[in-house]
Amino acid sequence: MYTLTKGEIQNTERVEARIRRLRLRMDGFIYNSKLTYSIQLGFTRGDQDYDDTDIVNIVRDAVVFYNFTDKFYISFGQSKLPGNRQRVNSSGELQFAERSLVNANFNIDRDFGLKAYYSPKIGGVPMKLKFAVSTGEGRVSTSTDMGLAYTGRAEVLPLGEFKGKGDYIEGDLAYEQSLKLSLGGGYSYNDRTTRAGGQTGIYLSTPVTLKTQFFDFIAKFRGWAYQFEYMERNATNPIRQDLNGQTANVYVGHGLNQQLSYILNKKSGYEVAGRYTRLSPRNDIRQYEKKTEVVELGLTRYFRAHRLKLQLNANYQFNDGKFKTNAPGNIFGGIFQIELGI
Repeated sequence: MYTLTKGEIQNTERVEARIRRLRLRMDGFIYNSKLTYSIQLGFTRGDQDYDDTDIVNIVRDAVVFYNFTDKFYISFGQSKLPGNRQRVNSSGELQFAERSLVNANFNIDRDFGLKAYYSPKIGGVPMKLKFAVSTGEGRVSTSTDMGLAYTGRAEVLPLGEFKGKGDYIEGDLAYEQSLKLSLGGGYSYNDRTTRAGGQTGIYLSTPVTLKTQFFDFIAKFRGWAYQFEYMERNATNPIRQDLNGQTANVYVGHGLNQQLSYILNKKSGYEVAGRYTRLSPRNDIRQYEKKTEVVELGLTRYFRAHRLKLQLNANYQFNDGKFKTNAPGNIFGGIFQIELGI
């Protein structure tokens, strides 16, 4: 990935050229096909939660599953929680180089615990129900108290299943011939977590209880794809201190993200996309956080769907509704990325 950001007033410019992700994943079964496992390791700094914890953790997923039926299974170990859709989607299935700022501030990421998944059909309508009980401190935790995290998510597909599990893939690469919809929503209650973001973020000197809710919607039809996501987080007394005694705040408030894309030609593999993101902090943390909006455009060339693609993104970030280019703190950005999945 190559990233260039430039602040208009401050005349600041920053360049990043790095391997954004380098991951190794292994899946299989043990003894019989009902007992399966998944292991994922991350080898770049951004994948290791190092900046917030000073701990190098290469283990992203290490989980075992027991499949009672094709529609019901449980898991035990460390993996993604059933949170907002963009976080549940693999990073290898994104149509922009990075997830939105809404996801960055509110997602509940990975955790260690017990999870259950059930996919019934009610009146012929497919549904996906997910529930998890986890430690609440994320993937670097080595111990935890009785303050656990409880997460639930439900998805409804009123017009039937997407081709190739396309409800977890951004963009309509399958070129759905009939309209497909998925409505999803959920809630997470993280009791007495020690981190500012629950499962992510810096460590706090005193525990905090986080309540996060999310709602999302996707639609696909003949190359068009639309995605909407809303997230909200609440906590009592969000102004805290970190372990060094410095003031730290839990990000409370709400945010929304919308993405619209179109495959220009199914055979050519070119896709154009637009994204609008808005973050609105709660009034009691406004002295530390600003209302932030981002407008982003993307051009992607798919060679082998999401396994091999080139991505070019341009974005403009502005604060407190001040869209004009000479406002302090506003930032232009551009990203070029090559993604290869084997």
